[in-house]
Amino acid sequence: MNQQSNLPIIGWREWVGLPDLGIKRIKAKVDTGARSSSLHATEIEEFELNGLPYARFKIHPYHRFPERFVAAEARIEEFRMVRSSSGKSTNRPVISSAVSLLGEVWPVELTLANRSEMGFRMLLGREAFRGKFIVDAGRSFYGGKPKRKKKSKKSPQ
Repeated sequence: MNQQSNLPIIGWREWVGLPDLGIKRIKAKVDTGARSSSLHATEIEEFELNGLPYARFKIHPYHRFPERFVAAEARIEEFRMVRSSSGKSTNRPVISSAVSLLGEVWPVELTLANRSEMGFRMLLGREAFRGKFIVDAGRSFYGGKPKRKKKSKKSPQ
């Protein structure tokens, strides 16, 4: 029997939480082709706190609302050369953050990058979910979709 058959299933895109960074939900592309995970961050500012490297940055969790952001800070674990899907390599700061999905919460490494030209604000690479989930490449949102607020109808006067 394959031990992986007991793992929960996730889709090729999921809404995940980043509780350490104050993000209740952000739509992530689950990418088995990418080794590392990446988070859309802007205005990345490096600084030191108690002799350790930190980053202060803005997270824009909603693709349709780029003006909305969450300000966050995290310790920089390291810098890593990452090759983008376009083939360009950049040296990115790497932070660690808890990720929540399907009731599971676990730490992952995230590279910080401007993903404004990409379709997803977050990329969940295979290192983040290896041994935790099986990916169904044909379905999405096993963890559900957030409820949309209904537009209020103005009553005729």
